[in-house]
Amino acid sequence: MYDIGSRFQATMLGGAIGDALGYPIEFMSQPDIKSNYGSEGLTHYILVPKSGKALISDDTQMSLFTADGLLWSYYLGSYRGLESYAEKGIYPSYLRWYYTQTKELPEGKDDSILKRQSYEKHGSLMEEDRLYDRRAPGTTCLSALSTGKMGSMDEPLNQSKGCGGVMRVAPIGLFLHEDPLQAFYVASEAAAITHGHPTGFLAAGALAMLIAELVNGKSMEDALQLVISHLSQYPEGQETVDALLAAEQLSSSQNEVEGIAVLGEGWIAEEALAMAWYAARKAETFEQGVCLAVNHGGDSDSIGAVCGNLLGARWGMEAIGEKWMEELECRDLILNMADRLYRL
Repeated sequence: MYDIGSRFQATMLGGAIGDALGYPIEFMSQPDIKSNYGSEGLTHYILVPKSGKALISDDTQMSLFTADGLLWSYYLGSYRGLESYAEKGIYPSYLRWYYTQTKELPEGKDDSILKRQSYEKHGSLMEEDRLYDRRAPGTTCLSALSTGKMGSMDEPLNQSKGCGGVMRVAPIGLFLHEDPLQAFYVASEAAAITHGHPTGFLAAGALAMLIAELVNGKSMEDALQLVISHLSQYPEGQETVDALLAAEQLSSSQNEVEGIAVLGEGWIAEEALAMAWYAARKAETFEQGVCLAVNHGGDSDSIGAVCGNLLGARWGMEAIGEKWMEELECRDLILNMADRLYRL
């Protein structure tokens, strides 16, 4: 009998580990990575001297605020309606993240949104000073939130399909794992808050559904088949279907590093998801997967984060070595958030 609580923890923690591993090399070419770190690339954290920690990026910050939004939805009683997750919980939480990065709120929003300092028996992320550091926040996320309007699938704010909508939605797959199709819908709506291209939000829905299926004990093959079957119902889902099928095909035949490079650089949604899936499929261990996911000339931290999410949902905490946990920034906060989601 597998431990679902362990998979909740490992999904959140695994994402943060992949993020922290890839963050220092996010904008480096593969030749530069090998020149600096050897033929195997970067296989260990780059620690900040002052703290001795590996830093998370905006990817993990926004994942935490996604989880926070789900908790708010629950405590406000908004979880009864699918749209309410995004509107009543996740969107306000993203505005709080926006404040941590800019020290201001969008025009038309007052500071009452910041005064929810705690929900029942839990603290608030607004009390976490360490989340106020700017860690290369995505320009699309910032610009969309700055409008003071909530984007949606029906009323998009832009036509961006950057990976910023994908890298933050794994908590939705956890929280709604008992209904993977609901997880797909809510994650799509959550991504559409800032990323309006159909691929930008449908790829996010696909990740959340994959997480839900893996947490429920499905094999990677079965989880992928279910997600592709659902995505295929959307004409706009074909880009993501094609990317995932290409990743699956390459995973059985291609040299690791060559294969991930064939799939793209990961700056856009379907590429980031496909590259992360490829790395997770090739991996025989957690470490092998996240190292493969970050060592290329693309969006290393986002692909590392999504791969870490997938591996955590697949294998649970037993697969994550202690060396990856000891030096990770915000480890306590990440595990605490995972436990809150699990308890509810």
